Amino acid sequence: MEKHAEILAPAGGEAQLRAAVLCGADAVYLGLRGFNARAGAENFDEAALPQTVGWCHARGVRVYVTLNTLVTDRELPQWLHSLDAAAAAGVDGVLVQDLGLAKIIRQRYPTLPLHASTQMTIHNLAGARLLEEMGFAQVVLARELSKEEIAAICAGTSMRCEVFVHGALCMSVSGQCYLSSVLGERSGNRGRCAQPCRLDFKSHGRGYALSLKDLTLTDRLRELEALGVASFKIEGRLKRPEYVAAAVTACRQSLAGEAPDLETLRSVFSRSGFTDGYYTARRDLSMFGTRTREDAAAAAEVLGKLSALTRNEVGRLPVDMALTLSPEKSATLAATDGTHRVEVAGEVPQTALTRPTDEELARRALEKCGGTPFYLQNLTCHIAPGLMLPLSALNRLRAAALTALAEARSVVVPYPQAPAAAGEPAGRARPAGAPQLGCRLAAAAQATPAIQRGAGRLSLPLHELAERPELLETGAERWVAELPAFCAPQQEEAVMRTLRKLKEQGLTAALCGNLGSLLMAREAGLRIIGDYGLNIINSPAAQQAAALGCDEITLSFECERNAARNINSPIPIGVIAYGRLPLMLLRNCPGKTAACCGDCRGINHITDRRGEDFPLQCQNRQYTHLLNPRPLFLSDRLPEWDFCDFLTLRFTTETPAECDAILEMYQTGAAPAGPFTRGLYYRSLK
Repeated sequence: MEKHAEILAPAGGEAQLRAAVLCGADAVYLGLRGFNARAGAENFDEAALPQTVGWCHARGVRVYVTLNTLVTDRELPQWLHSLDAAAAAGVDGVLVQDLGLAKIIRQRYPTLPLHASTQMTIHNLAGARLLEEMGFAQVVLARELSKEEIAAICAGTSMRCEVFVHGALCMSVSGQCYLSSVLGERSGNRGRCAQPCRLDFKSHGRGYALSLKDLTLTDRLRELEALGVASFKIEGRLKRPEYVAAAVTACRQSLAGEAPDLETLRSVFSRSGFTDGYYTARRDLSMFGTRTREDAAAAAEVLGKLSALTRNEVGRLPVDMALTLSPEKSATLAATDGTHRVEVAGEVPQTALTRPTDEELARRALEKCGGTPFYLQNLTCHIAPGLMLPLSALNRLRAAALTALAEARSVVVPYPQAPAAAGEPAGRARPAGAPQLGCRLAAAAQATPAIQRGAGRLSLPLHELAERPELLETGAERWVAELPAFCAPQQEEAVMRTLRKLKEQGLTAALCGNLGSLLMAREAGLRIIGDYGLNIINSPAAQQAAALGCDEITLSFECERNAARNINSPIPIGVIAYGRLPLMLLRNCPGKTAACCGDCRGINHITDRRGEDFPLQCQNRQYTHLLNPRPLFLSDRLPEWDFCDFLTLRFTTETPAECDAILEMYQTGAAPAGPFTRGLYYRSLK
């Protein structure tokens, strides 16, 4: 049988798991009852996980467990219980997002395969290389990548690359969406996304401006395989079993060289059809769509047809059998899958009165493996002359042997736990004075004399600082280059050139919001300040960031104040204390028109149902941030943040004069006026 990349199917519950396996998936990914990015799915019980894994392994199907949410220090003991359950069940890998949890897994279970969730925002080769350094075996690449970008990463990493080939598309780059948490306290990074992006946001009169069509690349699997993709991932742990059956079947058809049944796929679930816009680099309005009544009606017509796909098990596992018939001895049948071997005994053969049992008759009975995950590959017969064993007896032998072989394959092998590491590393000393005030600027024009006098640290996007290198002459040690939030593989070399040139001109530090930028800054020899996009909300994550080269870290603005106060970090920490928080990182800007970017100068907006405008701020037409319309203000609450080493005022759309006024408010402790928010710092995030 030809070996292909794996078809990886979602298993939101038992019914979806059976649909995936019986239709021919090579692997499934599933969540336990907590700490996974689909908390709303049925999910799986930890106590029954060994049986689930055993049932899948008996059928040659790998099981990956998703532990891919952000976890607070308070939740770590419960999370460790889930990790121990996955390791004891002998799963084939665990998916994580949280840097700290990756650190714990590698220390606690060194042989347990570690997979990087798409929530880790890996979108370039630098990010993949840093994952290799951390001990990851497999990476789920960002969904926003083109064919050429996927190929570049696959060619440059030793990890197995996993790519989404079918299912819903988030509007935001995964791991960089805070819309649900800021608007409704339900964090997508913690598996609780309320999908506010599917509501009717307006852009230039166009509705549902944050809703993308579903992805399908099921007709391109051979092409993806040629690029080096090792795993084809189907999205949909919240979908029904028929959806899973249809998607797995379409993938199997595609890998077999047949045309996948896209019409059935569209009928069972779609949002105004499908898109391949990211893969083909056609990031335009044709990618947008929403679920319609017609879409829902089409699903009802195909559910019965799809249910039939799960009635018969796919024979995927080759088995070699050896039949022995000897006079006055019980017949025996040995079966092996190449790793496990079983032997069963049956009836004593009779003297043949008519036709004796020969290899042809034996094969006819023993190759009937239907209803099992096996198929007969090779048969060896040792049959003494003149003996006969009834077909019914041969059938019983076959059934007994295959049952025994399945049982042998289903025995789970737990991962050994390494000896406990030494105690928690010492944290940093608490700051003696007030936190240092720093300013993150969106444009050089915001670097007014007042800002330059009053801010301890000044950050500018890399391209802005490259255009105004003379700013470094005002005190290079105070200036920080903010690396791009999305840096595609073809842009990595140019970013490195710019970094090295600025370093020659005096630059000493970089602000890094993802793993790729962190590695690039490290290789350029710069001090690293971790930004909010690293999603650090616990002590192990802070410690891992330090181990990866960060000198300081900005905690996630999803980190509640009391949790932030108790983080044990070996390096200085800070928070965003002012700004229109970035709610989404977008590679297809919803502010586009039919003419795409047209004459847009980088500032746009969309409008929600209440008429509130959400700013869009574009970076060199490479990516866009969706901003919160209400700025975060802590100017009158600064004493409550005395445990921080620094506070950042994050300027985006503000005029230079507004920047000056806001900095003065923070210097004097003035209370904010007009609409504002405290963000998530004083709320309990779900």
